[in-house]
Amino acid sequence: MSGRTLPALRAVAMTLGLLLPLLQGCASRPLADGRADPRDPWESMNRRVYAFNDAVDTVAIKPVAQAYVAVVPSFARTGVHNFLGNLSDVWSMANSALQLKGQATAETFMRVSVNTVFGLFGVLDVATEMRLEKRKEDFGQTLGFWGVPPGPYVVLPLLGPSTVRDGAALPLDFKGDPGQNAGEAATRNTLTVLRVTDLRASLLKTVDAVKEASLDPYSFVRDAYLQKRQNDVYDGDPPSDFDYADPDLKAP
Repeated sequence: MSGRTLPALRAVAMTLGLLLPLLQGCASRPLADGRADPRDPWESMNRRVYAFNDAVDTVAIKPVAQAYVAVVPSFARTGVHNFLGNLSDVWSMANSALQLKGQATAETFMRVSVNTVFGLFGVLDVATEMRLEKRKEDFGQTLGFWGVPPGPYVVLPLLGPSTVRDGAALPLDFKGDPGQNAGEAATRNTLTVLRVTDLRASLLKTVDAVKEASLDPYSFVRDAYLQKRQNDVYDGDPPSDFDYADPDLKAP
């Protein structure tokens, strides 16, 4: 990592840290009954976007995922999932390095190397058989590591649940994805479709269960997302007194 990397990260963290309170100040007022979640000041807008995303999923994305599961054999779907995961490991390795996690960086580098060379470019997950742990890291987690609070919850069109911090990190996450740096547009588009289909196929039962069991699926998804993201920043070990309801709380 170059000597300019850490100062640049600190500059990004400081800039977002200053912008988040301003964005929260522009947030909509709480609902009339006074029960608005402080993490979700834009709930009315978010619910509309959530409904739009759900409609698109129902008529387009879910049917494609169902057909994918029905037509493509299980072993082939596993190979596609492993291959896409190997691509994602490259960006996870970079973010582990930006978070100064030496062991995680080294192990993820070994995962990519082993799966690329011995696993047919990742189609076979040889690294997991060798007990090399898979760690998913992105730039939103990196910003959280350097002290940037998540800010308000926001539902992005088509992309789903996020926060101001994670949304601001998305362009760099897209840029850092090796699949988005493929030479031809057709290859990039194919990889994007495969990634969306693979992800949705893995969530078929989960999404249906949430809709059937939850009185308010929107709130369930929001709470689950915010808690998961904070666990991601703390590597699954948040402090015992951590307050998930505080959108400004920073990682150490």
